[in-house]
Parts: sequence; structure tokens; C-alpha cells
Amino acid sequence: MKKLELYFHIPFCVRKCLYCDFLSAPAAEETKDAYMEALLQEIRGRAETYREYLVDTVFIGGGTPSVVNALWIERLLETVYQCFSVSEKAEISIEVNPGTVDGEKLYRYFAAGVNRLSIGLQSANDEELKGLGRIHSWQEFLETYRLAVEAGFCNINVDIMSALPGQSTDSYCLTLEKVLKLTPQPAHISAYSLIVEEGTPFAEMDKKGALQLPDEECERQMYKRTEEMLKRHGYERYEISNYAKEGYACRHNCGYWRRVEYAGFGIGAASLVDNKRFQNGRSLADYLANPLGCRGHIQELSEKEQMEEFLFLGLRMTEGVEENGFWDAFGKTLTEVYGAVIEKNIADGLLEYRNPEADRGRRLVLTERGLDISNYVMAQFLFD
Repeated sequence: MKKLELYFHIPFCVRKCLYCDFLSAPAAEETKDAYMEALLQEIRGRAETYREYLVDTVFIGGGTPSVVNALWIERLLETVYQCFSVSEKAEISIEVNPGTVDGEKLYRYFAAGVNRLSIGLQSANDEELKGLGRIHSWQEFLETYRLAVEAGFCNINVDIMSALPGQSTDSYCLTLEKVLKLTPQPAHISAYSLIVEEGTPFAEMDKKGALQLPDEECERQMYKRTEEMLKRHGYERYEISNYAKEGYACRHNCGYWRRVEYAGFGIGAASLVDNKRFQNGRSLADYLANPLGCRGHIQELSEKEQMEEFLFLGLRMTEGVEENGFWDAFGKTLTEVYGAVIEKNIADGLLEYRNPEADRGRRLVLTERGLDISNYVMAQFLFD
């Protein structure tokens, strides 16, 4: 059976963070309940489409999925198992934030089959957390982490952010140090640099000059220190912003970067099936009225678009793009299609071949310098 990844979007939060441009908002309990009922209806109504697939990963994201009653997560996973063929070794993840879970909720997640937890910390500095509009403190994160371990979770990711307003390299490294002192250490750490997105309060503050962001050199130092410190503690960098202990790379995200097919459920959720991309509408009212009638335009990807995605998604991973994989997908060599672009970036020290003597078994990877300016490199693989 073909592999399939499932994504479920739960678009609710306690309060919108100042940097957040995700499809999420606070809502009354009645609205959350109505949405979850609609989500279950959509799953049941669409599952037949995927009867030839084996579900390898499940990701419950948001928003903050942990703001809904634990009963809904239990019902969601029951429905998944009823409607899909699910691998016995499936990775099942849920995002949670401190301040939205307690011990009982975490135990219920674990008992329902969740085996990977992603906790949004962002910073161990309470002033920085307040500046982001987060609802929790460092101490509340510590309590959430302790309860998660007690509930049985050993595959835990911690999200942190760098280049925050008012943040110094030292204060960022202190966050890293505190996270690395957790017992047990997290299996996975996602370390993202803040991006000021249009339409957010941070964007408005930035336009007024009220956002004191670290300069480019400071941001570069944070980036370098992240890799150095995590490497010393046994974390492998397997993607531009993601680090894991051996065996704990996020399978769901790796599948996305490798273009494994995935189906999204809930408002705004995107899908890639049979080289077709489609997305649910973003209107909560429309979804509640008709969860099976909210799907937007279906885009059938051309071969060129598939090649572009193969390269700019695959190069995000430190294992890079395998020549054999490209040939198997398209019946052409990387050199035939992208020879000039590859040569230029190798000459510039931004790309290199790993295992260069192999016959079509080589991997094209970003160098350390290439990783620093990965967006620039990957943009060159777009045909237009």
C-alpha cells in the first residue's frame, strides 16, 4: 500500500501571539465543539478516497489543539482508526502549549495513541515570552514537560525561537542551555528564527519602528551557536531548522520534505495527493455549515512544478536530494535538467555532491555556507 500522512487542523488558541499569522483564533467552547463535530464529519466523508493507502503519520496541529477538551482528541483518533488503515508503527503527534494541558489531559492523549508531543516553548526568558504575547512562563513550561514525561512520552519536541525583539545572543543561548538541562533531554528540538509576517501586530510595530530586532550579525551568531551547542549534546541537524537525537527525526515533516502524499482536514488544511494540490477554505462559518463542501481549487502539478518541489523541499534536509530518486521520479538526471544551476552553485561553494564517485547514487546537498543562504540557493531551481 502507498504511504499517506494525515494532518488535522484545530484552529483555536487562548490568545493570538503577536507574531502569529497561522489560521487560528480564540473561540467559545460551543464553537470548538461544533468544529470538532464537523471535523469528524469531514473525516468520515472523505476517508473512502484513501482506502488504498496506509497511514504512516498523523499530525494534529493548529492553533493550539490542546485547548479543546481531551475527549475530542480521543474521538478524533478513534475515528482515524475506524476510517483508515493505520500502520502499527505510525507516528502520531500533537502540538500543545504550556497553560493548556494538565496531567490528566496528557495521560489521555498517550492512552489514545499519541506517541509524539510538540511543546511550544519559544523562550526560557519570561520577558521575551511576554514580548511575544505568549500565555505561559518558563516555570509553566517546566511543569508541562514534567507532566508529559510522567504521562509516558519519550518522543518530545521543544520549539524555540531566535532573533526575538530585544534578544541578545547570550539570552538566546541561555534558553538553549536551559532546554538542554531538561531531564530527560528532549528527543527533538525545532529552532526557528522569527519572521515578521504581514498582517501581524509585529508587522505593524515594525513599520512604526517599535520592534527592536537583533541585527543581522547577531542573528547569524544565534544560528551558529544553535548548531554548535546541539551537536555537542548529540543532536543531529537533519533539516535547516530541526535537530534530533538518533532515531527521533520527525517522520511527518520528513515525509512532507520528501513529497510523501498527505491529506489535510479542517479549515485551511492543504493536501498533496496523486500530484494534485488542494486546500480547504479558510471560513469557519462555511466549514461548520458544510465541512465536505469547502474544498478549494485543485491544482494538478506539471512535471516542471514537481521537479521544482523535489529540489526546493529536498534541499531543506541535510541528506539532500538523491540522484537516483530524481531519476526514478522523472526519468531524467539532475544534470540534464539543472546542470547549469548546480555547476554555478558548486563553484560558489553553496552546493556539493556527497558520495561523488557513485553512479547516479550521489546526493546533492547544501554546504554549510549554502545552508546560511538556503532561500537564495533554492530559488534558483524554479523554472520561471
